[in-house]
Amino acid sequence: MKKTILTITCFAITLLATAQTETKLIGTWEGKIIAGVPVRLVFQFSKDTAGHLVATSESPDQGIKNIPCNILQVSADSLRLEVPSAKAIYSARFVTDSIISGRLVQGVVAMALEIKKVAAVSVLKRPQTPIPPFPYRSEAVEYDNKRKSVHFGATITIPPGKGPFPAVLLITGSGQQNRDEEMAGHKPFAVLADYLTKRGFIVLRVDDRGMGKTTGDLDSATSADFAEDAMASLDYLALRPETDKKKLGLIGHSEGGMIAPMVATRRKEVSFIVLLAGPGEKITTLMEEQNAAVLASRGLKQEAITAYTRLYRSIIPSIVNAPDIATAEKNAQAVFLPWKDSTNKGYVVVTTGAYNDSTASRFVKAFVASVYIPWFRYFLRFDPQSWLTQLHCRVLALNGSKDIQVIAKTNLAAMESALKKSKSNGFEVHELPGLNHLFQTCTKCTTTEYAGLEETFSPEALVIIGDWLKKNTP
Repeated sequence: MKKTILTITCFAITLLATAQTETKLIGTWEGKIIAGVPVRLVFQFSKDTAGHLVATSESPDQGIKNIPCNILQVSADSLRLEVPSAKAIYSARFVTDSIISGRLVQGVVAMALEIKKVAAVSVLKRPQTPIPPFPYRSEAVEYDNKRKSVHFGATITIPPGKGPFPAVLLITGSGQQNRDEEMAGHKPFAVLADYLTKRGFIVLRVDDRGMGKTTGDLDSATSADFAEDAMASLDYLALRPETDKKKLGLIGHSEGGMIAPMVATRRKEVSFIVLLAGPGEKITTLMEEQNAAVLASRGLKQEAITAYTRLYRSIIPSIVNAPDIATAEKNAQAVFLPWKDSTNKGYVVVTTGAYNDSTASRFVKAFVASVYIPWFRYFLRFDPQSWLTQLHCRVLALNGSKDIQVIAKTNLAAMESALKKSKSNGFEVHELPGLNHLFQTCTKCTTTEYAGLEETFSPEALVIIGDWLKKNTP
């Protein structure tokens, strides 16, 4: 009898503790993960009409809001949440009543995440972000690529006046981006569209697949599919009565600068393209250089960087060329283990995190999982030269001198070499001093600095782009 009473009492105490925890959770919690660049994550907890605890998440730096979460566990000292749409689980413990610390696991990738209770989501200073009313027409539009079963959401901005006007399609970089190419609170495509529309250009900017109003399969999509998406958007832009169809062009950033030549070589009506940190050399070479530059930005010794580059150069083809993921893992293990055994242990740990058999296996599995997907395999096999040499339109290619994702010196040399072999009726290639991959004026010039800079897009770079476009669309 005493045992039964004790059990009931303990159960009641547990329910009370859980209820108190739920009350404590209600409100807004904000934290930050490092996913290449810092990304803010926000969780909102509230009670539904039945009195049950519910949660949503958002990523304000990516323009993602109101994502439903499943509350898997709440106890007096711990919390477990699932974000189904992101295939992510957050497992954490209460440090204090206003601090929760744990890790977010997305697939095989685990990231530390500490969230703090806040009165409101923090507002980042982004003085260049355009604020209405605008001195031009801005329309939210939707259209379809019926052949590919993709529905697009976009914004078109149109200068005042009768027209027709020269028109530009903006193409985003890699990863899911909304129409503003929003990242770390910055909206570079909104800034670029605002500037160019004020200078007399129609600008169309479009949500990527799975973002905003745009639908379409993403899991199996590659850059070739994104090129098809861009062509559908180009069709829409050309059909607008305000568009001067003899002055139609593309501006692509990063991977968008790879897609733009793919579109321009197949569409004779494209009269100009602007490539912002678009690749000019083989992607495998570019990625090797990127990895080395990113490691150097973190302060690693050159010997460690050289060791990791040697691994990267060998492990990538072993994965990309495998017929299936199981073979890819086997091949990667066959490359990684001899490298680990023959390399300074400190260099192995600092570059891969592998310090024993378990962590070595974890690294290989995570690495293979990130590479052996349709998009990345296509990307790594891509050679921009074959497309650049086919171009027939005018080209402006720009790189920031402090870009550590697309290294300006080698990339622009390869770009210029290819354009000299092309049928382009005029091209310019420029390295812009002091700018990073996002064309911000940088100080530390690391990827983690993107969010800390107030500047979204260098005003000098905007002028260079605008002046070139005016010159080439008389």
